[in-house]
Amino acid sequence: QVQLVESGGGSVRAGGSLRLSCSASGGIFSISAMGWYRQAPGKQRELVAVITKTGSTNYADSVKDRFTISRGNAKNTVYLQMNSLKPEDTAVYYCNADTGYFVYWGQGTQVTVSS
Repeated sequence: QVQLVESGGGSVRAGGSLRLSCSASGGIFSISAMGWYRQAPGKQRELVAVITKTGSTNYADSVKDRFTISRGNAKNTVYLQMNSLKPEDTAVYYCNADTGYFVYWGQGTQVTVSS
């Protein structure tokens, strides 16, 4: 079992920045990748960024060059630095941990970007 706790959401004006954090506990040694997904009202949940245990990263085209995913030194924490935020980035952001067998989700944190 892996437990994920997110923090760092909030409200910001367009062009601003936010940093999300996700801390994993439990079976962290089984995690092969961690990532961030988001879900806007009336839309499907979509991948934002992912980082593997080897440090490889992948981003949605809509956030490339604006968002950066990284891991803490202890490797059980993942961050999402979001710069140049746009109103269309407004969504609930979910942390995700993939063990290769199971996928775990955090409770989500709201990000609201006003124009």
